[in-house]
Amino acid sequence: MATLHALVVDDSPSMRKQLCYALGRLPGVVTSEAGDGADAWRKLSSAAFDILLTDINMPVLDGLKLVALVRQGGAHQRIPIVVITTEGAEADRRRAISLLEDTGKTFDTWDETTSSIPPPTQRSLRTLDWIGQHENLVVCGPSGTGKSHLLEALGHAAIDAGAHVAWFSLESLGALFRRHRADDTTSRALRKIMRADLICIDDIGLLPVTTETAEALYRVVDAAYERRAIALSSNLHPAGFDELMPKTIANATVDPGGEIRYARDHAGRRARAVAGRGIHAPIRLGASAAGGEQER
Repeated sequence: MATLHALVVDDSPSMRKQLCYALGRLPGVVTSEAGDGADAWRKLSSAAFDILLTDINMPVLDGLKLVALVRQGGAHQRIPIVVITTEGAEADRRRAISLLEDTGKTFDTWDETTSSIPPPTQRSLRTLDWIGQHENLVVCGPSGTGKSHLLEALGHAAIDAGAHVAWFSLESLGALFRRHRADDTTSRALRKIMRADLICIDDIGLLPVTTETAEALYRVVDAAYERRAIALSSNLHPAGFDELMPKTIANATVDPGGEIRYARDHAGRRARAVAGRGIHAPIRLGASAAGGEQER
């Protein structure tokens, strides 16, 4: 009988144990474990597997980004994938389904001429120098203007350059912290997130968020201060975050100038951002002068 090698990915040791136990009862199935998406990606890069089972909400690299990386190419591009979650969020379910056929958004499919971001700023971002300098990036604008595409492409570029990237939607970040609050392990989850060089948080501003989710965003921003780079995409300018979350938390996360907390020299940073020399100020996305837009 042929052996089937299964990789089980979940940040909960008890859940991994249950899944491996169930799979191990099937004839010919051999299981391996990974504690998060980044751990799984390393294992997939060094060994052959026949099926991948992954949770969605995990620190460092969540299940949806893991699926996107796998589908982008490589030896496991066509591996069968089972996405498992106890959260059941409809947005996560839809994204998981779409990612099973999505190859991910990279700069290969990004057209800088149709973006409203000044080309010098785009080129400055793509050097990735801001990641090593632990700077923050906020890309804001209406839906359909390429915010998620740009963030995902920067994340892929950072991974290709050898950086560790953690990726969350705001909803999945909140779900991760709720899950760990149940057994009082939120500090452990936060420490795992802080292992990343770049922390990307997508889909801010689509809907109002709970106090728990707002607190999760604040805790990540606070812990990353001058230690890690953060990149956010938002439908709202950061100065308007108090429309989505309790004002006290919004004010603690974002300074009065509308930049992620602790930013300094606002006017100078905005000027340098437009000139492509530094990217601290929030970058607004919209239709280009020619009227074109990047897909979200």
